[in-house]
Amino acid sequence: MNDFTSPGDHVKHIAESTVRRLSLYLRFLEDHDAQGHVTISSGELAKFGGTTSAQVRKDLSFFGSFGKRGMGYTVKDLMSAIREILGLGRSWSVVIVGAGKIGAALAQYRGFSTRGFKVVGIYDADPAKIGTPLNSLTVCPDSALESDIARLKPEIVVLCVPPEAAQTLVDRVTGAGIRAILNFASVPLQAPEGVTIRAVNMAAELEILTFGITNELNGLDEDVEP
Repeated sequence: MNDFTSPGDHVKHIAESTVRRLSLYLRFLEDHDAQGHVTISSGELAKFGGTTSAQVRKDLSFFGSFGKRGMGYTVKDLMSAIREILGLGRSWSVVIVGAGKIGAALAQYRGFSTRGFKVVGIYDADPAKIGTPLNSLTVCPDSALESDIARLKPEIVVLCVPPEAAQTLVDRVTGAGIRAILNFASVPLQAPEGVTIRAVNMAAELEILTFGITNELNGLDEDVEP
C-alpha cells in the first residue's frame, strides 16, 4: 500500500525553483532505487537538492501528503508520484528546429528517450544541412514544418536557431498548434496566451555558478530570500 495520498489536481502556481528541485529529487530517487534502497529521508533528499529538510517537505506538500513521520519516504512510491507531478507518466513528442551544433547534438542525445521525450523531427533552412542523417532522423527543410506538425502532432518544439529567426518561427509553430517551446536563441520572444516558452540561457546559468562560487568564498548563503 502506498504511504502517500494522490497528488490529485496539480497546483497551478508553483515556483520554478520548486519544479527544479523536484527534478533533482527524482534523479536522486532513481539512483537510490537502483542501489536497492527502500526508504529515504527528507534530509537525504535535501542534501542532494542543495536545500533543507523543511524545504523538501514544503516542496512535496504542494502536491499531497507523502511519507510517514519518523519513517521517511518509500523510494518507489515517491519516485512514481514525482514522475506523475512532472508529467513523465507518458511519452512526449519533440520537434527540433535548427540543425546546427546544438540542434544536432540534441537530436542525437539518447537521454531524452529515457525520460519519455521522443524527437520525431529536425528541421533547418540551410540547404547544406537538409538531408543530413542524425541517428534515425534526417534533417528536413523548415518549409515542411507546418505540414509535419499537423502530421506528427508533436507537443514540444525546441528552437536552436539564430536570434533573428526565432520570433518568426515562434509565430509559425504556434500558428500550427504548438503550445510548448524550448528556446535556445538568446532573445526574448512573444507568444499567444496559452503558449509556454522556456529559455535556455547558457551565460545566465554560468553566472549562477560563479555567483555560488563567489558567495561560498565570501561565506554568504545564496539560498537566503528577501
